[in-house]
Amino acid sequence: MEQLNKVILRGIIGSIRIQDVGNSKVVARLTVATNLAYSGQDGCCIIETTWHNITAWEGYEIQGLDKLGKGDQVEIIGRLRNQRYIGEDGGDRYSAEILASKLTTLSDDEPMMYQV
Repeated sequence: MEQLNKVILRGIIGSIRIQDVGNSKVVARLTVATNLAYSGQDGCCIIETTWHNITAWEGYEIQGLDKLGKGDQVEIIGRLRNQRYIGEDGGDRYSAEILASKLTTLSDDEPMMYQV
C-alpha cells in the first residue's frame, strides 16, 4: 500500500511574511482562509471559515513570492506537518502547517465556487 500525505487548498491569503534566510533562499509564511458553505437547520446559508498556516520555500514550483499579497486567491499543493513543542508554561502545545510544494495564483475573474 502506498502512503500519501497530500493537501490541496484553494483560498484567499490573509497575511504573508517573507524572509530572506541567506544563500539566496527565500521562505514565505502565510495564512490562507478557506470557506465551507452549507445550509443550517433553518435553511439559511452558513459559511464556515478555516485558517491554514502555510510555509512556502521559493524554488522550482514556487516563484514570485514577493508578488503575493493579502487578498490574493491562491491554490496550494503540499503536505501536512504536525509539530509538538513545549509552551512557555511548560505544557505541550501542538501546531499544524502545510509545507507547500506548488503555489499558483488564481485569477480574480475566476470566482471561488461554493457548494451548499
